[in-house]
Parts: sequence; structure tokens; C-alpha cells
Amino acid sequence: MKIPVIKKLVETQSLEALTAAEEALMEEQPLAIEVEGDDEGEQLTHVIAAAWILTYMNDNGVDFKTALREYTKKVRVSIS
Repeated sequence: MKIPVIKKLVETQSLEALTAAEEALMEEQPLAIEVEGDDEGEQLTHVIAAAWILTYMNDNGVDFKTALREYTKKVRVSIS
């Protein structure tokens, strides 16, 4: 998970574009947007994170850093 890639996606893509990219990755289809990553798994991680963060920002009226902090808390809990 690379924070600069996630930030770029949040700043440049809509939730609809991110959702479409997630679906394309799950179906092993070409992406309509550019998503950096070493492989499809990392690309999927970036897309899911960006979509979650963008939704959190919109729902809670917070900035990227706050939403990112909440996302990383969720990740830490899920892997511990």
C-alpha cells in the first residue's frame, strides 16, 4: 500500500471511476483509469483504499489526512 498512489487517486478520480476500476480488476479486465501498483493485487488495494477514503471524506466532511488515519486504523485492526 503506497500512500502517494492512494492520495493521487482520491484527488483525481470520482467514486464511480474507482468502483468501476475495482470491478474491472476483480474481473481481470483492462482499467479505464491509470492505477499505479506492482501487480493487480496492489492496484486493487490502492483502488479500494481510495474509494473508502473518498467516501469517508464525503460522509464526514473531513480532509484526506483524517480519512487516511481512519482507514489505516481499520487496516491495523484487521491484520492484528
